[in-house]
Amino acid sequence: MLDKIKDFASWFFVTGDPMILGAQVSIALAMVAIVFVLSYFKKWVWLWREWLTTVDHKRIGIMYILCSILMLFRGGVDALLMRLQLALPGASFLEPEHYNQIFTTHGVIMILFMAMPLMFGLFNVVVPLQIGARDVAYPFLNSLSFWMFFWGAMLFNVSFVIGGSPDAGWLAYPPLSELSHSPGVGQNFYIWGIQISGIGSLATGINFIVTILKMRAPGMKLMQMPMFTWSVLSSCIMIIFAFPILTVTMALLFLDRFFGAHFFTLDMGGNPMMYINLIWMWGHPEVYIVVVPAFGIFSEVVATFAKKKLFGYSSMVFAMLIISVMSFFTWVHHFFTMGSGADVNVFFAITTMAIAIPTGVKVFNWLFTLFRGRVSYPTPMLWTVAFIPCFVIGGMTGVLLSVAPADFQFHNSYFLIAHFHQVLIGGVVFGYFAGLYYWWPKMFGFSLNEHLGKWAFWLWNIGFYVCFMPQYFLGLDGMTRRTYTYDFDMGWGPLNLVSTVGGFLMGIGFIFQVWQIAYSIKHHKRDVTGDAWNGRTLEWSIPSPAPMYNFATLPQVHAVDDWWETKQKLAQGAKPEPTAPLEPIHMPKNSAIPFIKSTLWFFAGFGFVWGWLWLAIPAMIGVLLCMLARSFSYDTDYYIPVDEIKQTEAALRGLKV
Repeated sequence: MLDKIKDFASWFFVTGDPMILGAQVSIALAMVAIVFVLSYFKKWVWLWREWLTTVDHKRIGIMYILCSILMLFRGGVDALLMRLQLALPGASFLEPEHYNQIFTTHGVIMILFMAMPLMFGLFNVVVPLQIGARDVAYPFLNSLSFWMFFWGAMLFNVSFVIGGSPDAGWLAYPPLSELSHSPGVGQNFYIWGIQISGIGSLATGINFIVTILKMRAPGMKLMQMPMFTWSVLSSCIMIIFAFPILTVTMALLFLDRFFGAHFFTLDMGGNPMMYINLIWMWGHPEVYIVVVPAFGIFSEVVATFAKKKLFGYSSMVFAMLIISVMSFFTWVHHFFTMGSGADVNVFFAITTMAIAIPTGVKVFNWLFTLFRGRVSYPTPMLWTVAFIPCFVIGGMTGVLLSVAPADFQFHNSYFLIAHFHQVLIGGVVFGYFAGLYYWWPKMFGFSLNEHLGKWAFWLWNIGFYVCFMPQYFLGLDGMTRRTYTYDFDMGWGPLNLVSTVGGFLMGIGFIFQVWQIAYSIKHHKRDVTGDAWNGRTLEWSIPSPAPMYNFATLPQVHAVDDWWETKQKLAQGAKPEPTAPLEPIHMPKNSAIPFIKSTLWFFAGFGFVWGWLWLAIPAMIGVLLCMLARSFSYDTDYYIPVDEIKQTEAALRGLKV
């Protein structure tokens, strides 16, 4: 019996690497600590009622953001391990197989499990407040979306210590991702982790499109919506067309691996290039899915801290919508070297260059908004200003890559790596940091410490340029991506060492951000105004943090930046508009079904990973039973009485009851 247990553990758990063993011990200790704290303070019921079963969009948004920060730590550690391996010629800090696993998990985690949840977190926290809604269109589906993302991410991450991580690259090109080259379970974790979380992402896209189109406050026309809400709508349009492609692609790869199909193998008439086309038909819109909401954040921040109306509102809206369409016509620039012919390459080179035009429109609109504005520079504005030169450089190098003959030289080099990170860190990460700092007072009722925030800002920015600028030159000097090691005579050592130093500076910047959050929680000063930045949009018209029903009475909207216009009229002596009398507010009840259903999806995915039908089939039956239970759930909502609304408003605003 003992021998059987040892044999099982030898292939079930990842063994032999001291770093992974350390991670296993750390995970076990962290789980024990969490259980101890929850038990000692008797918080299990609180956790279940207030968070695990919540359908409140604001709490769901906070959980998304918390998961994103944890994934940023995990993906950042992967990045630093890679930079340590490449810091010096001939280094053997990592084994080749471990290095392949790390760069695979780094890419997947940073795009799908860090950027996406941070984006969805801000969607949830901000959009209903900006459009004057009391919740999203489908609160139950919103909760299910989060938990599907969460358990998909957990399924992918558990491969680090159980079974072994995938090592075929973050986009899993065949034949590396087929059984012939990846016979272990790592690639199965990849398929099912992405598949489960992708269902949640698609549901979120549908939910927010309906929310924005159908639940705006009375009087708010489409061309009066805040720019962040427009960016969310544009992003969600891309999501509902792009993510089904990813779902089908992962399903076909699953059929290849599990049932001996040959969609992406050269045997039996398959074609690996079909996979590469499909994955980039999702992959390039995905880049714009995560960056367009950052454009909306910058628009809000610039207008607020320049104390001016956003320049070129209509052109900004059309630029975002044009990007959401054109993003589906650029994917082939990722493989100009495929051999499709000059005509195909020319078409996609032109579309890639053309999509830079609406992006440039936005940059000029922000600059004109700042022109002659009364600009102040708190932390959200610093991240916004830092974004502009960073993204311009990334955009210019992107145009260079769009030139097909030149791309034959740049392709798969570190020049591409530098460009990719310049756009995604300088655009996406800087943007979401700006949004996180900007809306933090609305989420929690206090601002983050500015002094520590500026330390984090400068460490991140200096570290970014020190890390990635050398990589352009490394690429031009012939260093290819996925390089594990190199000889001294290649001449790449000094630039790689500088790049590694920059990576660690960014890591120190992240530590300052964690310190900033912890310090601000302990020493915060409560925002009693609800309008921490003298904002322009509706979310700043209600208390911070927002009550569970958001608005005691739904606002009547008359113009773009309606809250700013209202404040200006009141400052000029106008009488406030009479508010409607309070009425009972209809709200959804919490539900345990999303958490239970998504947990069952996790066990089903785990069963499929290992080929354990005895686990996968009962779990899928449980999923169907959860759907059936939801179909026969009738007690799903309630009304908040007027007296409770008055008491809540009195506590938050200091009003007389």
